[in-house]
Amino acid sequence: MISLLLAAEVAKLGAAVGAGLAAIGAGIGIGRIGGQAMDAMARQPEKMSDLRSSMIIAAALVEGVAFFAVIIAILAIVM
Repeated sequence: MISLLLAAEVAKLGAAVGAGLAAIGAGIGIGRIGGQAMDAMARQPEKMSDLRSSMIIAAALVEGVAFFAVIIAILAIVM
């Protein structure tokens, strides 16, 4: 009985750490995307609209992966 409770608590701890790492990774990824896009826009202002749309698509993909990781962490807590 104690081992089952311990396993559940370890799973919750792992899910919390996983969700935190996913949020940190998404923040770093979006920060790098935004910084590099601003650098590229400063170098080539005529390509600003193309760069902006590419930046939004890349940021959406990063957010999608982070959202998926958080959902998996929540499922680990529930199961």
